[in-house]
Amino acid sequence: MKLTKKIRINDRLVGQDYDPFVIAEIGINHEGDFTKAKKMISDAHASGAECVKFQCHVVDDEMIQNDVVPGNTNESIWNLIQRCSFTEEQEMELKKLTEELGMIFLSTPFSRAAADRLERIGVSAYKIGSGECNNIPLIKHISSFGKPIILSTGMNDLTTISESVSILENASLDYALLHVTSIYPTPYEKVRLGALLELKARFPDVVIGLSDHSIGNYTCFGAVSLGACILEKHFTSNENWPGPDIPISINSKQLQDLIIGSKAIFQARNGSKTILEEE
Repeated sequence: MKLTKKIRINDRLVGQDYDPFVIAEIGINHEGDFTKAKKMISDAHASGAECVKFQCHVVDDEMIQNDVVPGNTNESIWNLIQRCSFTEEQEMELKKLTEELGMIFLSTPFSRAAADRLERIGVSAYKIGSGECNNIPLIKHISSFGKPIILSTGMNDLTTISESVSILENASLDYALLHVTSIYPTPYEKVRLGALLELKARFPDVVIGLSDHSIGNYTCFGAVSLGACILEKHFTSNENWPGPDIPISINSKQLQDLIIGSKAIFQARNGSKTILEEE
């Protein structure tokens, strides 16, 4: 169970021969409150995280004004994203704080203008969300920057994923594929960890991982045993804060447990039924 490919994010090598790369996704759990955003960065660092991820929204370039209400909130997506968007200067400050603490700052752009903003502030890699997995113009645009890409694949099958993979391959990029179930929260029986094995079989030289929306860390632990190299979980400092993603988010203690536990499972998962000298 050894992959030939790895990716580098800053100085961190991510792949089958390295500890799982855990991404604490702050996302929009800050609800547009800059103080909350900074607290979550600090709390993630205190829990041992090496990476935090936000979402970058330039609303006018991302969508037209609408009254569409997502399934995990009672508010229109237009109002929600307007309220939860930061300015470029604020995002630069969040990146600076993250890096001062020795962590990696990632963000998901939801439009080409958002990707251009992230390029201006100097991100080292890009995370593309499941909703953009088949957004060919956006993937081509981000690929033109020549930086590593982590691509979530929820709501896509192997055929549509292959189209996006072809773009990344043609750009000669380092990239990883994350299995996702886009249900909030995801019932355990719908997580489908077997999809990790399908991704490995279809793309044998690609780093794979799990972006998980189920409750707790159980499915992430299972994913490590199946070869997941990247684990992404929504994170919050306070489970009582409002926000559509708060119910599926892990807290500081759970984040610490995910980091420690995934490393333990990584160390234990290989080997064969032989007699050890120590035995």
